[in-house]
Amino acid sequence: MRTESDHRFYARRAAEERTAAMRSVTAAAKSRHEMLAAEFAARAQKYQPISA
Repeated sequence: MRTESDHRFYARRAAEERTAAMRSVTAAAKSRHEMLAAEFAARAQKYQPISA
Protein backbone atom coordinates (compact mmCIF):
# COMPACT_ATOMS: atom_id res chain seq x y z
CA MET A 1 0.00 0.00 0.00
CA ARG A 2 1.38 3.39 -1.01
CA THR A 3 1.47 6.24 1.45
CA GLU A 4 -0.01 9.55 0.39
CA SER A 5 2.55 12.38 0.23
CA ASP A 6 2.14 15.41 2.47
CA HIS A 7 1.60 17.62 -0.57
CA ARG A 8 -1.14 15.39 -1.97
CA PHE A 9 -2.84 15.06 1.43
CA TYR A 10 -2.98 18.81 2.04
CA ALA A 11 -4.08 19.54 -1.54
CA ARG A 12 -6.88 16.97 -1.20
CA ARG A 13 -7.99 18.38 2.17
CA ALA A 14 -8.01 21.92 0.73
CA ALA A 15 -10.29 20.77 -2.09
CA GLU A 16 -12.57 18.97 0.38
CA GLU A 17 -12.85 22.08 2.55
CA ARG A 18 -13.61 24.29 -0.49
CA THR A 19 -16.42 21.90 -1.41
CA ALA A 20 -17.70 21.93 2.17
CA ALA A 21 -17.67 25.73 2.15
CA MET A 22 -19.79 25.81 -1.01
CA ARG A 23 -22.31 23.43 0.59
CA SER A 24 -22.44 25.19 3.97
CA VAL A 25 -25.77 26.43 5.20
CA THR A 26 -24.61 29.05 7.70
CA ALA A 27 -22.18 31.91 7.21
CA ALA A 28 -20.15 30.74 10.21
CA ALA A 29 -19.68 27.26 8.74
CA LYS A 30 -18.78 28.70 5.34
CA SER A 31 -16.23 31.00 6.92
CA ARG A 32 -14.65 28.16 8.92
CA HIS A 33 -14.39 25.88 5.88
CA GLU A 34 -12.86 28.68 3.81
CA MET A 35 -10.30 29.31 6.57
CA LEU A 36 -9.42 25.61 6.72
CA ALA A 37 -9.18 25.43 2.91
CA ALA A 38 -6.71 28.33 2.90
CA GLU A 39 -4.63 26.71 5.65
CA PHE A 40 -4.48 23.37 3.86
CA ALA A 41 -3.63 25.07 0.55
CA ALA A 42 -0.75 26.92 2.22
CA ARG A 43 0.55 23.66 3.67
CA ALA A 44 0.25 21.95 0.28
CA GLN A 45 2.34 24.73 -1.22
CA LYS A 46 4.93 24.28 1.53
CA TYR A 47 5.26 20.57 0.71
CA GLN A 48 5.25 21.06 -3.08
CA PRO A 49 7.60 18.50 -4.65
CA ILE A 50 10.82 19.97 -6.02
CA SER A 51 10.97 19.44 -9.78
CA ALA A 52 14.29 18.81 -11.42
